Amino acid sequence: MSGPAPDDIWDPGLQSERTRLAWVRTAVVLSTGGIAAAGLTLRHGLPVATAAGFALAALCGGVLLLRTGLRFRRVQEALHGGRPTDNRVDALLAWIGTLCAVAGAFAFVLTA
Repeated sequence: MSGPAPDDIWDPGLQSERTRLAWVRTAVVLSTGGIAAAGLTLRHGLPVATAAGFALAALCGGVLLLRTGLRFRRVQEALHGGRPTDNRVDALLAWIGTLCAVAGAFAFVLTA
């Protein structure tokens, strides 16, 4: 018994496109939220170190956003080629950005 034909594994649900949009949403939230929170922190005269977590979150979000097109092409090629996908770098950036935002929020609460 042979496996499914290569075209049979693709359904019209657009999974990779939805995944790409989820990465874009994550990146946009990290970058815009980080910029806004860092600005708010600095406008209220809190220590610059408090804003550093938010600035790093914004940086991680910006890098993720820049990598979105490249990641999407690599995922498509891997899926169509039957190879596993590797998003470890992007997942690490998302985690670091999230942890920086949480650290910034924690520092904000402690200093405000």
